[in-house]
Order: sequence, then C-alpha cells, then structure tokens
Amino acid sequence: MIFALVGCLDPENFREFKLVEKRQLSHNVANFKFALPTPTSALGLPIGQHISCRGQDAAGEEVIKPYTPTTLDSDLGRFELVIKMYPQGRMSHHFREMKVGDYMSVKGPKGRFKYQPGQVRAFGMIAGGSGITPMFQVTRAVLENPEDNTKVHLIYANVTYDDILLKEELDSMAKNFPDRFKIYYVLNQPPEIWDGGVGFVSKEMIQTHCPAPAADIQVLRCGPPPMNKAMAAHLDGLGYTKEMQFQF
Repeated sequence: MIFALVGCLDPENFREFKLVEKRQLSHNVANFKFALPTPTSALGLPIGQHISCRGQDAAGEEVIKPYTPTTLDSDLGRFELVIKMYPQGRMSHHFREMKVGDYMSVKGPKGRFKYQPGQVRAFGMIAGGSGITPMFQVTRAVLENPEDNTKVHLIYANVTYDDILLKEELDSMAKNFPDRFKIYYVLNQPPEIWDGGVGFVSKEMIQTHCPAPAADIQVLRCGPPPMNKAMAAHLDGLGYTKEMQFQF
C-alpha cells in the first residue's frame, strides 16, 4: 500500500517556516534552507509548481513573490531556495535581512504545470537568470527517477558568467546523465575564453539545442518578461504550436 506524503503547505493560508541555514553563493546570491515541522516531513509541492513568500520591503510594506524551491519532495525535512538579491528588489530586501532562526511566511502550491513521468519524449527548456529554478526542479525530478526516460535540453541565458545560478549542480547533472541531459549556456558579456553562446538566445540556437517541433515534446520557458516574449516569437516562428510551449 502506498501512503501519500502529507504536505506542509496550505494553498489558502500562509504558514511559517524557520530559516536554519543561509549560505552566500556569490555577492548577491544566497541559498536559504528552511526546516519543515519534522525531519520526515515533505513540503508537498508538485513538480514544476511554486510557492508564494511573504515579506517586508525597506519601507516596511508587505511584499508577496513567487519562488520555486531547488529541492524536491524527496528531500525530507527541509526546502531550499536559491535567491538572487537585487539592490532595488523589494523582496530581495527581506531575504537580505533574514537571519538564521527567523521565520518565512509561505503559501502554496501554486502553478499550472503538471508533470507525469513519460508525458513527453523530451523537454526543451529556455531559461534566463533566476528563471532557472523551475527548470532545475523539473530536470532533477526527471533525472532522479530511474523509471523516467525523458530527455532534457536546456538553454540557459545570463548576462555574465558570475550570474549563472546553480552552475555546479547543472554541470554535475550533465556529467552524470550525458545521454539524457544537455545544457547550453548563453552569455551576453562572455569572458575572453568561452565556448558557449554569445548575445541573446536566437532562433538558430533553439533549432540547434532544443528538440524539433513534435507532438511528444514540450518547450518550457522562464525568464524576464522581454525574454519570454522574444522566445515565444522565436518558437512560434520555428513551428512550435501553443500546445508544445509552456511558460512558467
């Protein structure tokens, strides 16, 4: 008999989760680890869905923003968020001020994405900046399930090399699952020695690095609004139907 894991989230009401570790990854990115009520609790977040976090900005005003954890429900007792903190970001202020022992108000799950292992033959993914988090979560779920043979082709765009989030983890997955996970990095301002893409994600890059349009593939996209709009136009132009596309 299979027992469903009881999740810790409430879609209607905010619940409090304690920050147990805050790890700086770069000057403006940190990993926040929150404890669940017991070491065997699961967050209860379906793959590719997100949570709403509530905080206060510098002026003391309430702010609510969506975030996708980098952990899965198989990571019991905790959930983690990788957060890029922007100088003027209202929620960034709240995360910057948070100290170990503080509580975060969280509500969820939220989102329209539904995933069943094997629902597509392959995913194309186009991510920009912090838009990597839902892609990372879906990719982890696919690769860590031995029953799931879905292939994942990710294009990940950033301004500079230092802006690339989760690079170590992504490279490690590409190394461990070379037949199932391919990643192509694109930088607007690449370093002198660079073998990835340069500039903005182009139609040609999508053609080369994403699965071709077909009924059994889906291209997921998540990035800043101007990028999402440009990628939708590229995909439409390349013959990907609306059913073949999903925007987080």
